[in-house]
Formats: sequence, structure tokens, C-alpha cells
Amino acid sequence: MVRAKPKPLRPSPKLTGNVAERWSAAFIEYLRTECHLSENTVAAYQRDLKRFRQWLGTKKIPALTIRDLSDFVGHLHDQELAPASIARHVVAVKMFFRYLQLEQILKDNLVELLGSPKLWQRIPEVVAPEMVETFLEAPQPFDAFWRRDRALLELLYATGCRASELSNMNLRDLRLADGFCMCHGKGNKQRIVPLGRKAREAVTDYLDHDRSRLACIAETAPDWLLLSRSGKRLRREAIWTIVKKYASRAGISSNVSPHTMRHSFATHLLAGGADLRQVQEMLGHASIATTQIYTHIDQSRLKLIHQQYHPRG
Repeated sequence: MVRAKPKPLRPSPKLTGNVAERWSAAFIEYLRTECHLSENTVAAYQRDLKRFRQWLGTKKIPALTIRDLSDFVGHLHDQELAPASIARHVVAVKMFFRYLQLEQILKDNLVELLGSPKLWQRIPEVVAPEMVETFLEAPQPFDAFWRRDRALLELLYATGCRASELSNMNLRDLRLADGFCMCHGKGNKQRIVPLGRKAREAVTDYLDHDRSRLACIAETAPDWLLLSRSGKRLRREAIWTIVKKYASRAGISSNVSPHTMRHSFATHLLAGGADLRQVQEMLGHASIATTQIYTHIDQSRLKLIHQQYHPRG
């Protein structure tokens, strides 16, 4: 049996300056078209690689040593980035170097020897159950689009959706009569999430009043569920602003964000006795390890279960 000769490596370019910029642009396109990563993830890698190229300067990628790459991590620390941001930068560079290997631009990949910074596992901030009602009812009739805002807050807490998922939700994703909605998560993965009575009532009220008024402003009939004052899709940045506005009015921490409501959704479900696998499915987590962080939050419930069921509790 005759073995095929291995393909010769391409002549290695300098991979500095404009050359590195062109290859990183090709890598970003590869992530978008072949890896099918979400636009938010692609944008994050793009920002991370831009910072890497700024640090790179006139250095040549094939000539980088493990000491150089360690200096890059030190440079990120000097920028006072959060540990999670530093870890993501390292992952972005690792993926970029693997891509260069696939394209036969690099023979050796020293970034694989670079360990990711050890991250502190932070407990997500949540809204206390007794404060949820105050927060959800913060939009009042004197607010311009209070029904829309109340529906938005109810949906965040009822579904655990990310801001981007709620921003991209269409009318056809709603099944109010059946009590659920369809969420389109990362990688366009779909999941079904139940809607409680309060959320259904808030959404129905919005559809009957605010949305019909906002839809008339748009040039063409919009498909999006949540509309802006101009009748267009309510962007995720606007959702963040709306959440912070009403969190401030309700007297809740200024750190509250749409993701806080996602954390609260998961934490309160588990505290009420929900199964971890079911919560994982509703959140759209690929790995149950991601969902398990919420099991560390309500220690009082764990103590109660231990006392109730352990022979020596």
C-alpha cells in the first residue's frame, strides 16, 4: 500500500502587521461560517485578537517563544482585566493558532503550553425572591411603554432567556394558549420554555396595547415580539438599559442586569426543588457543569434537605 506523501507546509509568512491582521480576519470568517458561532461570541474573539495584535506589534508569530506568550498574559494583567476576560483572551489566541496550523501556516503551536489563568468560581448575583415582585411591577402607567417593559421583565424572569434571545424572539415563537415560548439560543439551538400565568397576562396586555401602537410606526409589519419606540427590534443594549432603570426604581443593586434575572430564574427554580437536568434544559446549557454553579447558592436549602433525610441529620 502506497502512502500519500504529506502535504508540504506553506512558506511561512512573517505574520506581523497587516499580514497577521489579514489572517485574523480570515479566522473570524472561519468562526462565523464554518464553526457557526453566535455573532456575540465572534465579536468577543474579534476584540480579543485585536488586543493580541496590538501587543504583537512588530513581533513575528512563528518566532514567539513560551516566554513571549507568558508576557502577553502579563500584559493582560497589567490592563487590569478580570480573570474571566484574561482566560477568554488566552482561549481566543489558542483557537487562532490552531487555525493557523490547519492552514499550514504554523508548524508548532506553543500556545497549547500556555495554561489558562485559574478562575475564581463566582456565585452569580440574584434578586431575592421577596424583591422580585417589586421589581416586576416597577413599570407604571406614567412610563411611555410600561406594558412593553413589564412584559419584558416578566419574560426575563419567567424564561431565563438571555437578553439577545429575548431581543430576537418573534411573534411566532409565542404559544400563549399552550403556555410556552420557543427560545433560540447559542448556535441557533432551540428550546421550549414554559410561561407562567403572570408572564402570559403581561405579554397579552402588551400585545393588545403597546405593541400594536409601536408596530404602526414601522414601515413594514415587524415580526419581532419586543419593539422599540421606532417600531424596530428592541436591541439587547436597550434591554439592559430598561432592566437597570427599573432595578434602580425598585431599590435593587445597581449590578442587576438581564443576566441577573437569568441567574435568579435558575436559582429560584432549584431552591423550590426543581431537578438540575430540567433547569439545564430550560437554560439551554450544553453542559450540566455550567448549571451546577447554581447549586452552590442556596446553602440553607441543602442544610434543610440534609437534616430531613440524613439518618444523623
